[in-house]
Amino acid sequence: MNGQELLMQRINLLEYHQKLLIKLINNPNLAFYKLIIENGVTKQEIDKFYYLCDALSMKLEKQKAEGYVYFHPLFDDLSASLPANLKIEEVINACLVQNLYKPLFQEFQKYL
Repeated sequence: MNGQELLMQRINLLEYHQKLLIKLINNPNLAFYKLIIENGVTKQEIDKFYYLCDALSMKLEKQKAEGYVYFHPLFDDLSASLPANLKIEEVINACLVQNLYKPLFQEFQKYL
């Protein structure tokens, strides 16, 4: 990767974080956005995270409908797929504060 590409990546990251900061100013309870900014997570990493959470939420609903009561494999899927600089405990707590994927993260909170 050359210097210009690296510079563009950093600019894109700053623009993404700036958008999140503007949302945080209006609502300081957006704990997940704060976590993203504090840990330098990219928009691409968060897009993958949201995609995974959508899939896990659907699996959770399906498994609950089928009578499952143990969802640790889903927890493991999320934990293994997180960006390296995010801790699962912080993500779960921040998402619950921000009301993101609430049923999913309420279930995952049991495994902390």
